[in-house]
Amino acid sequence: MGYKINDELIERIRDTIDIVDVVSRYVNLRKTGSNYVGLCPFHNEKTPSFTVSETKNLFHCFGCGEGGDLITFIMKKENLSFVESIKFLADMYNIPVDISDNSSYSEAKKEKEKIYKINREAGLFYFYNLRKSPKPLRYLKDRNINENIMTKFGLGYASDSWNQIYNYLRSKGFEDKDIEKSGLISRKKDNTGYYDKFVNRVIFPIIDIKDRIIGFGGRVLDDRKPKYLNSPDTPVFEKGKNLFGLNIVHKNSNREKIILVEGYMDVISLYNYGIDYAVASLGTAFTQYQARLLKRYGKNIYICYDSDDAGIKATLKALNILEKEEAEPRVIMLPDNLDPDDFIKKYGLEEFKNLESNALSSIDYRIYILRQKYSLNRAEEKIKFIKEVAAIIKALKSPVEREIYINRIASETNISKEAIEREVLGNLYKPSITIYKDKYINGKIRNNKNEITPVKTVLESAHLTAEKNLVGLMMKSRSYYDMVKKHINKEDFLNYECKAIADIIYNEYENNPLLAKLDIQTLMSRLEKEDNIDFEIVKEVAELDIVAEDMEKLIRDLIKTINYFKLKMERKLVANRIKQLDYKKDKEKGDVEELKRLCIRLTELDKELKLHI
Repeated sequence: MGYKINDELIERIRDTIDIVDVVSRYVNLRKTGSNYVGLCPFHNEKTPSFTVSETKNLFHCFGCGEGGDLITFIMKKENLSFVESIKFLADMYNIPVDISDNSSYSEAKKEKEKIYKINREAGLFYFYNLRKSPKPLRYLKDRNINENIMTKFGLGYASDSWNQIYNYLRSKGFEDKDIEKSGLISRKKDNTGYYDKFVNRVIFPIIDIKDRIIGFGGRVLDDRKPKYLNSPDTPVFEKGKNLFGLNIVHKNSNREKIILVEGYMDVISLYNYGIDYAVASLGTAFTQYQARLLKRYGKNIYICYDSDDAGIKATLKALNILEKEEAEPRVIMLPDNLDPDDFIKKYGLEEFKNLESNALSSIDYRIYILRQKYSLNRAEEKIKFIKEVAAIIKALKSPVEREIYINRIASETNISKEAIEREVLGNLYKPSITIYKDKYINGKIRNNKNEITPVKTVLESAHLTAEKNLVGLMMKSRSYYDMVKKHINKEDFLNYECKAIADIIYNEYENNPLLAKLDIQTLMSRLEKEDNIDFEIVKEVAELDIVAEDMEKLIRDLIKTINYFKLKMERKLVANRIKQLDYKKDKEKGDVEELKRLCIRLTELDKELKLHI
């Protein structure tokens, strides 16, 4: 019996998996404009000519001519057949693989085609029914939805009748079992017949990126509950795997941003004002699958839910889900419990654009919500606020981000930075060591003439050699730079000249994605702005000719050497400070606490140094 992977699985893989995410597992990609570039994995090259288009879901190498979609990439890279590549990608992204024999697959495909036809007929019926129904037309016009927008979204109306769509579809030759599978009708409890799912509701067709109606949403025009009703899951529709309005966003060539809103009317109202990049989830909690869709269809993701308690809870949940997908969403804050439509009606499009421009980052939004939760004028509530904020800051991966938020919260709450650092870092807290604070200012030394000149740190020979070799290697090749920057920041170089060179190297490579190496002329022109540079050291670094059988191992060893000497230098500072405190006759309470912390740190450093030997 012949077996094959069905078209639905192939379509799902192509529609939902981001090619940039796949290729990034094999190639170090960098964003240039709307595309990504890197060194081609299919032939040797020193200058990147391999391009990946996220919007088109395609790759192409201008050097060797290889190209295709993500399935083609896996076939070529992993040396797999088409079917094996489908299985490979499905396993990678936890997509269930349905391998069917031809006959059963054919039946499933026929069933879906019937449902697509039923949905199309129902959509047309609702569409024309709206045009002859004054009440829903008046409702939409009161919401400033004109005829063009109604047509654009295919809006319709289900009359106040319990069998209108059922009778219509039966008249078109469709069978009961197929109409029921479409989700448009339900069986009566006594099994005596069927009744329409949507009654006396404005109808919103849910359309996929292939312009097929896959389901419907309906809003009541009376006090009937629920206010919104959606099609149940069917063979062609899963609520948690689709977004209302995605068919419109899909047609946008510029996918710089996408806004997640709560409902159908929010999407339509925003479109009515010229914002054609809004989508809504479909009557269910926001899902991981929908998060992947947002990430694929918008470079910058915004959440714009209502500002009531339910909206806040939904926003926080959506932020958590999006961050699991390594997205960096921002939150558009609507005042006065308004929804997007109400806000634009009251304040205008420009004010909404201003809100968008000033949207809060995930952490800023969480901190904002906590500020509303607690009264910072009361000590016990301020303590709770600090503890919850500390937990948020602790989750940040970047030490720079942590320090920025620690400083901000310290300033806003009038609590010391050190206290907040202890709350954030817990047992990992290490006090900063300030020695000769009147003499040293930000790594520079004040001379007798009240002038500040750079301090040139004297390094041990092996330490200095390691720094020179690393910056020399990074100059010669971006690939070496990529290896080094994973473990060493430019601030980790302590020799004055090496740090100046490292600053230039890091900035040049980050600002010029196609730059393969840093030439001496560029380096010299940048260094002309620096004071007190020893150009003999610069020349030595630039002219280094390093040869090794295993260059990756050499780089790892050089990084290890630098880290080892950094630990030694810190140990020396800690030991000196301990001596200062020991010699102090009248120790204050803070001195005793500092001495305890320093002794603990000295023990930690001794253990770390042993590991580096």
